[in-house]
Amino acid sequence: MIYLQKKLHRWADVTVRFIGPLLPDKLFLSLLFRVRMGFWMDWNNPKTFNEKLNWLKIHNRKPQYTVMADKVKAKEYVASIIGEEHIIPTLGVWKRAEDIDFDKLPDKFVIKCNHNTGRGMYICKDKSKMDTETVRKKLKRGLRQHFYRHYREWPYKNIPPRIIAEKLIEDPNSAELKDYKFFCFDGKPFMMYVSRDISEDAHTDFFDMDYNRLPIRMKDPNSDVPPEKPVGFEKMKELASKLCADMPHIRVDFYDVNGHIYFGELTFFHNSGFGKVYPEEWNQKLGSMIPLNKPL
Repeated sequence: MIYLQKKLHRWADVTVRFIGPLLPDKLFLSLLFRVRMGFWMDWNNPKTFNEKLNWLKIHNRKPQYTVMADKVKAKEYVASIIGEEHIIPTLGVWKRAEDIDFDKLPDKFVIKCNHNTGRGMYICKDKSKMDTETVRKKLKRGLRQHFYRHYREWPYKNIPPRIIAEKLIEDPNSAELKDYKFFCFDGKPFMMYVSRDISEDAHTDFFDMDYNRLPIRMKDPNSDVPPEKPVGFEKMKELASKLCADMPHIRVDFYDVNGHIYFGELTFFHNSGFGKVYPEEWNQKLGSMIPLNKPL
């Protein structure tokens, strides 16, 4: 019975995604929300975290969000607020994969598209082992992706597709680079979780702004032993406060390498607005923290 339910759920999800390009944003999100979350979204009185994220996709469309979501242009925007020293150096920007001269790039770097999340990205730790043609093909596929259509995240809709190469940031004290993601509500950071770029045993732990672990779970289970407080926690909190000012909700990501803080990205819709929150009381609590009664 459970197997059949999963098959039907998967079929419904694929069907909605297949007909998605034919549907207006609100109808598409309504159908996908029903399939993914198990209940119909209340557009007139959204209450849960995910309901409000999807509500914001339709009703909160400021032009600067396109700049903030663009991995090329966001750097200048963020630098103007928190300083250039927190920006990962850019090694090159291209419109076409064919135009990349890999010989001019260092032995280690990260290369990715500016308008999506993940597709086409390659983390190079040893250029002598890199298959340049395979990387080009992946980047071409990434450039063709219309990321906005997947979950109607409006900030991505009008970003001109580009390829960007950056300096590879590494932590000399750890094999994995930790990513610190601050959830900000109504212009203030409220909680943070620790993420790892590559992990076979993925765990996620949420902390408040005093670094007390919170009883929240989303995609991955909590760890048995929570990670230690990062050296630059207070600095990241300060920078997140500056970047989330006047925002109903945004996630601000950083890297902390021996106390030096690097900006990662700005994310408007965590898990595209479809990540379940456990326990349910926290889904309601996080939703209550996103104000919809203020001017957007």
